[in-house]
Amino acid sequence: MNQLNSLILEGNLVRDAVLTEPAPGFKKCNFTMGVNRFYKNRKNEDVNEASFFDVEAYNQLAEWCGKKATKGRGVRVVGRLKQDTWKDESGKSASRIYVVAEHIEYKPMKKTETEEAAKAEQKTDESSVAAEASAETKEEKVPVEEAVF
Repeated sequence: MNQLNSLILEGNLVRDAVLTEPAPGFKKCNFTMGVNRFYKNRKNEDVNEASFFDVEAYNQLAEWCGKKATKGRGVRVVGRLKQDTWKDESGKSASRIYVVAEHIEYKPMKKTETEEAAKAEQKTDESSVAAEASAETKEEKVPVEEAVF
């Protein structure tokens, strides 16, 4: 019987995402997101609790993430938790828990952010027009670019 391992996180990116290709044809995108929780404690004082989560996306989702995930941008991640375990150099057990993204939605950028992103994208587009033309002929499923939450 499968057990449930699913989560939804909404927050902001702490830094720009890093896209890597650890093996030929396999892409991985890493980023950290901050999630705030607001509540009142027993003394009726407002408390802001911030949590930070490492997120990994793979393959086509990773490519999209590498283009869109910039510091400060609002993001919603649907995914699952994963734990890696290993022995360090001294033989002690170590582990790391992170989120594996299965779906990512990006909040719309503010006008000034959109203008800056368009300028950066224009520079990239000029150098990769031929590559994009060949990619357009193939029908590919592209993740949702923008979502309003």
